[in-house]
Amino acid sequence: MNYPIPDSPQEIFALRQQPIDEELVASAIAGVIKIVRAQGQSLEELTAQLLAEDPLLDQQQRRWLSQLVAQSWEKFS
Repeated sequence: MNYPIPDSPQEIFALRQQPIDEELVASAIAGVIKIVRAQGQSLEELTAQLLAEDPLLDQQQRRWLSQLVAQSWEKFS
């Protein structure tokens, strides 16, 4: 992978400066999972946050993203 897994929200935010590709998205998802787990949150809590109303993504996109994150969460277990 060309991008290290972010350790902080600031590092995830810094990824915005990179061109978007599959590896960048994978790195961002892995970073979110790493940070959320370090904060003691569960997959259910993260899923609830992902499914919450958001002006950036529509409901179908949020559902798709939450499923992708859940699959990734299991891989990191």
